[in-house]
Amino acid sequence: MKRNTALILSLLIVAPILIALGPSAERAPAKARTFEFSYNFTIKDLPSTARRVRVWVPLATSDQNQKVAVKKISSPVPTRITREPEYGDRMVYAELHDPKQATATFSVAYEVTRKEYSKGDFNQLLRYDRELDDPPVRLARFLQSDRLVPVEGRLKTLAEESTQGKRGPVEKARALYDYVFKTMRYDKSGTGWGRGDAVWACDARHGNCTDFHSVFISMMRAEKIPARFEIGFPLPEGAREGEITGYHCWAEFYLKGPGWVPVDISEAWKNPSKHDYFFGALDPNRVQFSMGRDLTLSPKQDGPSVNYFVYPYVEVDGKPYDKLEKRFAFHEDGAGSAPVAAGR
Repeated sequence: MKRNTALILSLLIVAPILIALGPSAERAPAKARTFEFSYNFTIKDLPSTARRVRVWVPLATSDQNQKVAVKKISSPVPTRITREPEYGDRMVYAELHDPKQATATFSVAYEVTRKEYSKGDFNQLLRYDRELDDPPVRLARFLQSDRLVPVEGRLKTLAEESTQGKRGPVEKARALYDYVFKTMRYDKSGTGWGRGDAVWACDARHGNCTDFHSVFISMMRAEKIPARFEIGFPLPEGAREGEITGYHCWAEFYLKGPGWVPVDISEAWKNPSKHDYFFGALDPNRVQFSMGRDLTLSPKQDGPSVNYFVYPYVEVDGKPYDKLEKRFAFHEDGAGSAPVAAGR
């Protein structure tokens, strides 16, 4: 009896240690969402004098964080898939000649699996806190200015002030992440927000995800840390279907070792309990469509470069045309019947 009692006591002591060292101590499996996504729009009020209507539609594609299957492309005219030359963004291109109708409707239906991913939290990333002595040529674009994202002037001064005393790119990135988080508020009132104008956003201290991440990218590049802009659509957490009323964007910065590290400052601002999480990780509640700013489409548009590419871009006889009615929606298997709108 005494031997049995001793054995039981030994197991009670050892078992918690074994559990702590076992699978439960490992990182939890990454979450993922699989859903159908519909991208629909109608060009409205085409003038009767229109001779040539050109249409570019961003096309979501598979990468290491999402698996995308294009189920159907609907268009009143033949289409072809092209690729933007600088960032590799794919798109659907179509032309209407002498259109007989005042409207033209397009749609793309997808099946998407998007997964959560993380490159580690701040403390884990510190092991890579060393400067890029000789950045690869492929990163050069991510150190340069965009039209609305400068790397000189006031943003550079603010970046230098905010990173004073910080040693490597991880410490600097976290300091700039916290600067944007603390000094800006998510507020879409008034005008000027949503363009991703880093100088405007820095002065106004409010805006949407585009403005938050433009300030971050500008200051990161000013500190000679490669940073890039990514954009797509959000999926509301906890909802299984619904219409999506706006886009969502985030940023990534480059470290030697783990590569591109994600940040989502506007989502952290809206959910402060995830402030640490969104430095180094992204949840699966999104789908990415494109990357980059100041885009030259394929074939090249007649108008100026496109600020960012998540909505359709249309030209009528060589001039940008914005009379579009857009509708985006998603549906997961087993979804309920109540639609949920979301915009970020």
